[in-house]
Amino acid sequence: MDNYRLLPNWPHLPGDLKLGNPTGIGIDSNQNIFVFHRADRKWSSGDAMPETCILSDTILLLDKDNGEILNSWGGGFFIMPHGLTVDRNNDIWVTDVGSHQVFKFSPEGKLLLQLGEAKVPGNDPAHFNFPTDVAVAEDCSLYVSDGYGNSRVMKFSSVGKYLFEWGKKGNKAGEFNLPHAIDLDDEENVYIADRENCRVQVFTPTGKFIKEWADKSFGRISSVAFNRSKKGFIAVDYATSSSDIVLGSHIILFDSSGHLITKLATKDGIGCWYHNILVDDQGYIYVTDILGNSIQKFEKISGPLLAP
Repeated sequence: MDNYRLLPNWPHLPGDLKLGNPTGIGIDSNQNIFVFHRADRKWSSGDAMPETCILSDTILLLDKDNGEILNSWGGGFFIMPHGLTVDRNNDIWVTDVGSHQVFKFSPEGKLLLQLGEAKVPGNDPAHFNFPTDVAVAEDCSLYVSDGYGNSRVMKFSSVGKYLFEWGKKGNKAGEFNLPHAIDLDDEENVYIADRENCRVQVFTPTGKFIKEWADKSFGRISSVAFNRSKKGFIAVDYATSSSDIVLGSHIILFDSSGHLITKLATKDGIGCWYHNILVDDQGYIYVTDILGNSIQKFEKISGPLLAP
């Protein structure tokens, strides 16, 4: 069985960088890591969203080996960063829950496409309500998990034309209670981290329910990602106290059929709140922690699970 240990010296960020909640993470064709973070912006769920954009750069490109910043951009554009996905062309898709929009950028930060109406929530084909994440198919059509305000998944063409949607709030098959993250497998089946229902739901590319992955040991599932090298899946959950204080997170490994392999209870998962996860071609796992405002990289090892 594979075990993992936290690499203690990754990333190497400059001392003057204000890394806020790192909510989104993606990987490009060079296996370098894009991170979407909130800088000095805080989200209090009971409060209205700010009107102004974050002035400092919110998107970082990190070297896969040493974790140093290769590029940064996004200042003055986003209200409340959330999800980030890199497509097959290395274009960057992000969701901004503050503006209720989805954006597509070139790797250098040139705006290519935007969906939704700025600061106007809704539940029709032209509006989102706190959209959480994007998954992009081989033909560059896209799925959006929409999200905090709407319990649905929407599909759009590569040029942003609305195609169809599915889902409503609930806990039955095909229903969601905060679809928080989304990914696709090699057959382009759709995997949804159904956060408040503590499960992953799996659908065909047309939105037909296939199955769910649920276990009494799962906390709230924040993210799920396809491991293309092993044809399996990884996810992160988090647990809370009775007063809704976050107690810690696990990394969860699944096989290709969705059977639970193991939950990695790393020492550094205690007191963490893992928000997003991915795995690269070499099997390194990356997670974002929005409690400690850190980006963590784990390497595969043999023997017992280690942590510094």
